[in-house]
Amino acid sequence: MENFRRMALFAQVVQHGSMSAAARALGMSTSAVSQQLRTLEREAGVALLHRSTRRLALTDVGSRYYTACVRLLDAAGEAEAELSAARHAPSGELRLSAPLGMADHIGPALGGWLRDNPQLRLYLHFEDGWTDLVQARIDLALRFGRLPDSDWMAQRLGVLQRWPCAAPEWLQRHGAPSDPLQVPASDWLGLAQVPGLAWRHRVSGQERQVPAHPRIVSHNQPAVRQLCESGLGVAVLTCLDVIPLLADGRLVRLLPEWALPPLPVWAVTPHRQTQPAKVRQAIELLGDHLAQMPDAADTCG
Repeated sequence: MENFRRMALFAQVVQHGSMSAAARALGMSTSAVSQQLRTLEREAGVALLHRSTRRLALTDVGSRYYTACVRLLDAAGEAEAELSAARHAPSGELRLSAPLGMADHIGPALGGWLRDNPQLRLYLHFEDGWTDLVQARIDLALRFGRLPDSDWMAQRLGVLQRWPCAAPEWLQRHGAPSDPLQVPASDWLGLAQVPGLAWRHRVSGQERQVPAHPRIVSHNQPAVRQLCESGLGVAVLTCLDVIPLLADGRLVRLLPEWALPPLPVWAVTPHRQTQPAKVRQAIELLGDHLAQMPDAADTCG
């Protein structure tokens, strides 16, 4: 690294034509510049400059060395420009990990941005588990719920409301419950601990702890939603999952008088340092998209 600094200093001396001019450009004293050049020549074992009281001139080896120094400095300048561009404009490949339930939302959230930035590439990794971001070379991961302890950086994007839903077929068999305890414990779909969350009545503030022994358990929310559509039970789904299904009647929202704790949504990145523009802008766009999701009050009867 010290040799690289001396190479840059040598190039500055040649370009400015004198040590004093180079010293002024570099904010150094002329004696310090002279000392650095003598050290460079001593370590190289050759003279790079002919010195006189009036001018400097390159030796033959100094001329060749100067050409190599300029190429190296140009390459360093290009590298610095790449870093600067990455900080200020999205470029390269964005590697994004998200739950399967987000698959239908990446396009609406990021589509316009991708069209406006053709130099940007997107790699999508969908899963409902917990990926090692470093090993998978993930730039940005969307995660729902409680996060495990890690050294990664997490930024809260917002929350999603959770609604119990069932298919019309299930309602024909069981009727519409007015209390979450009226849902048979075996008819809950998905993860057992979701119905086990505290339910709160919106008016009275009364709380319920609802036991659940689901016959069908899955970590895959799209699969749970499809099973719910088939009339096999009641699933607690996010508004992100079910808004279109509620609109066309494939699912019915149950127990609107009861509220479940909302589901936090996080943007997780493997680095705590300054993020490149592609990551910062993607986080902002995904947060804006989630902010457009309705809260419980929008559809509560």
